[in-house]
Amino acid sequence: MSAVEERRRLPLAERRELITEAAGRLFGERGYDGTRLDDIAAAAGVTKPVLYRHFDSKRDLYLALLARHRDDLPTFVGVMPDGGTLGERLRAVLEDWLEYVETHSYAWQMLFRDTGGGPDVRAFRREVHARAREVLAGIIRALEDARIPPEEIEPLAELMSMGMAALVLWWMDNPGTSRATLVDAMTRVWTGLLSADG
Repeated sequence: MSAVEERRRLPLAERRELITEAAGRLFGERGYDGTRLDDIAAAAGVTKPVLYRHFDSKRDLYLALLARHRDDLPTFVGVMPDGGTLGERLRAVLEDWLEYVETHSYAWQMLFRDTGGGPDVRAFRREVHARAREVLAGIIRALEDARIPPEEIEPLAELMSMGMAALVLWWMDNPGTSRATLVDAMTRVWTGLLSADG
């Protein structure tokens, strides 16, 4: 069986996943403007017509990747245990989040390093950022022992969101730093920020 025949036999969902993973890597490395659909098709091992069966345009593919990230954000709330110390509960969320970051690092590059794509793509990036802030605000509200004044929750969520984004970008540039070190550092900061004694 030839490689072309093998590609044709892939289920649609699996082929779409190959395309989105290849696109994510390329968009993360080259940005919106520096990535061509021909390059994505080649990296995914499909033809350009096959790519067009899944996505109408480069813009649609880029937005689909951002939408996936936006839709994944609320999943981190569900991993927080009901019991334990503040640090233990936060650590569970942060460990899960950093595991996600390792497998989806392109999302942070697309959101915080890439400026291409035009006004509608920039607007979608802002929507994803707002969703991240909303999820973090929900985590803060769920921590009864944090006792943060209501008017401080959204600004604190914004601070945490942007700090986490900056840390992830730094981590990509400093891959020798272990995930465990980042979890320790972030747990320390989050616990300090959300401590009832703060």
